Amino acid sequence: MKKIIILLLISLSLLVHGQKITVPADAFPHRIFAGDYPDPSILVDGDDYYIVHSSFDYYPGLLIWHSKDLLNWQPLVNALHKYVGSVWAPDLVKYGNKYYIYFPANNTNYVVTADKITGPWSDPVDLKIGNIDPGHIADAAGKRYLYFSSGGYVPLSDDGLSVQGKEFHSYDGWPVPRSWTIECFCLEGPKIVKHGDYYYLTVAEGGTAGPATGHMIISARSRSPLGPWENSPYNPIIRTKSAAETWWSKGHGTPFQDANGNWWIVFHAYENGHYNMGRQTLIQAIEWSSDGWFKAKTPQASPRQNNPHTTSDSNDNFYGNTLSPRWRFFGEYDTTRFHMTGNGIRINAKGNTAGNSAPLLFIPSDHSYAAEVELEITGAAIGGLVLFYNNNSYYGILSDKEDILANLRGYQFPTVRKAIDKHFFLKVENHNHIVNMFYSLDGQQWLKIENSAEVSGLHHNALGGFLSLRIGLCSIGNGSVLYRHFKYQPL
Repeated sequence: MKKIIILLLISLSLLVHGQKITVPADAFPHRIFAGDYPDPSILVDGDDYYIVHSSFDYYPGLLIWHSKDLLNWQPLVNALHKYVGSVWAPDLVKYGNKYYIYFPANNTNYVVTADKITGPWSDPVDLKIGNIDPGHIADAAGKRYLYFSSGGYVPLSDDGLSVQGKEFHSYDGWPVPRSWTIECFCLEGPKIVKHGDYYYLTVAEGGTAGPATGHMIISARSRSPLGPWENSPYNPIIRTKSAAETWWSKGHGTPFQDANGNWWIVFHAYENGHYNMGRQTLIQAIEWSSDGWFKAKTPQASPRQNNPHTTSDSNDNFYGNTLSPRWRFFGEYDTTRFHMTGNGIRINAKGNTAGNSAPLLFIPSDHSYAAEVELEITGAAIGGLVLFYNNNSYYGILSDKEDILANLRGYQFPTVRKAIDKHFFLKVENHNHIVNMFYSLDGQQWLKIENSAEVSGLHHNALGGFLSLRIGLCSIGNGSVLYRHFKYQPL
C-alpha cells in the first residue's frame, strides 16, 4: 500500500511540474506564450509541434519553439541571422521532407529553408514580390501557392523558392458591420487548412491594435485552395466584444488538428492592463458543426487561470560558448560585436545613447518582475540595464566606470557620483508599470537611486512599431562591457 501511495505522489508531482500536462480542451482561450509573441504560425509534424512568431527588428530572428503537448514549449533554433529589416508575420510549413519559413520584410517577401527543423537554415531568398503575411498552401496535385493580406495569391515554383506568375485576386474578406468599433478593415494573416472536402481560409480583420474590439478571426471555405470563397455563417469566429474582457484585439488565428485528432486555433491578443507586454500567444479549442464549419467551443463553465510553460532558463550566467536563443539584439546582428568569454558576454560599445547602441534584449513574461545583472566596464564605455521599447523610448539605470546614471525617456544624467569602480551590479524592479532602480557593489546589498519611472504608456498604440517593453543590456560609447549573472524573477 505504501508503495502505491508513493507512486501516486510521483505521478501527481509530474503532473504539477508540467511534464504530462496538456492544454484543457474547454471553450476558453489559454495563454501558451506570455510576453511578446505575436503572429503565431504553428506546424504539426507527426506528434511534434513547432511554432514561430514575428520577430520585427529583434535579431537573430524567427525563433522556432518545440512542444509535445501544446503547453510546454522549449526554444529550439533561430532560423534567421542575416539582417533584412523588420520581420512581420511568418508562415512555417513543411513540404515534402523540407521545412520553409515565408516572411515579409523590407517591402518584399523572403523564404528560408532547412532539411531539418533544427537547421542549419539557409540565408533568406528574396521572392521579389511585395505585400505582407504570406500563407503557403499546396493543392491535391502538389502545386504550391502563396496567399497574401491582399486576398490574392501567386503560384510558386516546385521548390518553393521563386514566384512563377502574377498575383490573382481571390478573396474580399468578410464585411465588418460599420457600427462596430475597429481600427480598420485590414485583411491580414491568411492561413489555409484542408478538412474533409473543403479548404478553409482563416484571416484577421479589424486592425491588429487600436480599439480592444477591433481585431477578429474570420473564416471562409472553398472546394479549391484558389477559391471562390464562401464566408462562414459563424463569423467572426473569435472576437473581443468588450474592453472589459481579459484579452483585447484577438486575431491572427490558425486552426489545426493535433496528433490526437483534437482541433484548436492558435492566435494572439493584447492583455487588458498590460498592453506594453505586446501580443501574447493563446490557444482555444474549436469544434466542427454539422454543416461543415468550425467555430469556437461553446462555454460550459467559468474560465480558469492558466500559466504558460515556455521552458527556458530565465537566469543566464553567459558562461557558455553560444548565446541563448532567448536573447536578441535590436536592429542588427553583428557577431563580431560580442564575444562569449566563458566567464560572461563581452559587448563592444557603440552609439552615444541606449537607443542607438543596439541593446541586447530579453522578453519579460510577468506583470511584475525583477531583473539584475553584474557588469564590468572597460575603457570609456557605459553599461546599463534598461526597459526598452524602441530607439527613442526607454528607461533605466546605467553607469560609466565611476558614476551611476539614470535615463528617463532618453534624458540621461548622473544620479550618484563616484559610486563604483568599474565593477558593480544593477537591478530594476517593475511593479505593475512602476519601475524602481538599484545598484550594488557586491550583488547582495542594494541601494535604490532616487529616480523611478512609470512605463505603462510604452506600447504600440502610443508609439507605433508593434513592439513591446523588453529588458535590455546596453554597451554605449567606447570600450566594452562584460555582463554575467543575469537573473530574472517574477514578483
